Amino acid sequence: MKYFFRLLPLLILLGGVFLQAQAPAGAALPSVTVDFGKTPQGPALSATLQTVLLLTVLTLAPTILVTMTCFTRITVVLHFLRQGMGTQQTPSNQVLISLALVMSFFVMSPVGREIYQEVLQPLERNELSLTQAMDKTAAPLKVFMLKHTRKKDLALFYSISKRPAPQTKADVTLDVLLPAFMISELKTAFEIGFMIFLPFLIVDMVVASILLSMGMMMLPPVVISMPFKVLLFVLVDGWYLIVGSLVKGFSI
Repeated sequence: MKYFFRLLPLLILLGGVFLQAQAPAGAALPSVTVDFGKTPQGPALSATLQTVLLLTVLTLAPTILVTMTCFTRITVVLHFLRQGMGTQQTPSNQVLISLALVMSFFVMSPVGREIYQEVLQPLERNELSLTQAMDKTAAPLKVFMLKHTRKKDLALFYSISKRPAPQTKADVTLDVLLPAFMISELKTAFEIGFMIFLPFLIVDMVVASILLSMGMMMLPPVVISMPFKVLLFVLVDGWYLIVGSLVKGFSI
């Protein structure tokens, strides 16, 4: 539980960044000041407001995870893998999502450490305002997303929004970067999924040809090919190769 409360300020900042990205260009978030008295540690919030704030953060957390991290690419690739092997519900959705979450936290840990050192610690020392904290939180996330976003996809959304192209990377706004980053991630995930499908497709074709030559047309080829595909995946140490390739792909 203590780790959750350490991550809570980071989630709040990410939620603020996401809300700011959804606001129209040039619009600022409204400033609201609520005073619930003071404690020796600083201003106090009522239990009701703390609960509302916590629920708001928990509501935004899945959206932030999907739109601003590597979670989308990893999830799509893992589902392609399961489809290619033909194992239906093995591994289950819970296992795949859990693995994608763990890998996402691992890949995004440098960004999280940078935000903690550059934003959360100064914020706790009252060296930053909330607006400055949100801007500093968005900076490392923008660097990560720009690194894995195609220029073609970014130009597409700038042309759709009829805005002038940015002169530098710092001029790219989050409301345009988010959809461009997501479709870039989906394209990369589908490319990886195609490469994963090829060896399993070859196994299916070989098994189907053998069964046809033996006249065993009543036996579904999938029933015979699935054990061979699982065996092939185990022999080549498939989890090591796929997980390693995914993680290394984000460090390039």
